Amino acid sequence: MGQYQRDTSIDFTALANTIFFTGYLLNLTMKSSSPLDNIRIILSHTSHPGNIGATARAMKTMGLTSLHLVNPKSFPDKAADIRAVGARDILEHVHVHADIDGALDNTIVAAAITARSRGLAHEVYDARQGALELVKHAQQHPVAVVFGAETSGLTTAEVSKCQMTINIPTNPDYSSLNLASAVQVIAYELYMAMPSIEQQEHQVRTPAKFKDIEFFYEHLERVMVSSDFLNPAEPKRLMQRMRRLFSRSRLEREEVNILRGILTAVEKRWETKL
Repeated sequence: MGQYQRDTSIDFTALANTIFFTGYLLNLTMKSSSPLDNIRIILSHTSHPGNIGATARAMKTMGLTSLHLVNPKSFPDKAADIRAVGARDILEHVHVHADIDGALDNTIVAAAITARSRGLAHEVYDARQGALELVKHAQQHPVAVVFGAETSGLTTAEVSKCQMTINIPTNPDYSSLNLASAVQVIAYELYMAMPSIEQQEHQVRTPAKFKDIEFFYEHLERVMVSSDFLNPAEPKRLMQRMRRLFSRSRLEREEVNILRGILTAVEKRWETKL
């Protein structure tokens, strides 16, 4: 009839090449993701918006993009935009939280940046050692670096929510660093830690997330009070000590489940005796 007939045969060689090339591109995309993408910078109760903008600039120069704010005095703010210069894109994607728990949600390790020595402190690292530890965990899971207010720093309660403490070595005769400068130092160390971490083998484990650990602490405190081991009227620093103890072990998700299972079994045993 002279009609045009469409060729419905399949070129399997071409199809196989296409599938292979697509898989190759996807693999490249997955490998191109950086541990830096899993690191969030948290500023708590920042009083001057200019410091938020300067922090964004310090972050971007070192490949960090995730900025979280806890109850800032003023944000958004023109002063922040001015100080950010070419890093306003980071300000456009800032996450603002009412409290530190919201900012730490879904993380598995958080580092408190503080210059003060504190009683019952968590593991203390210098900036270089701390960066290596954070980047190691950030290969597969979200981590956080927490900075306090310009004048007062982090509260004891905020530090207790973290699993490690980082000090920036400075001149003992003049150790004052402004907020953005401190962020720049830590951001630099995180960036420089990347080649060292890439040479290490990945350790397969599933760390417990921040929220799961907080639920465990609440459960533990409830059982300690019920057993009269902890007097809520005079708690002293018992729970702070317990946080420090478990923070050193970098609890895994299964370990938290086991601990909570033990606590639940104890509670059930008490109920049967009542």
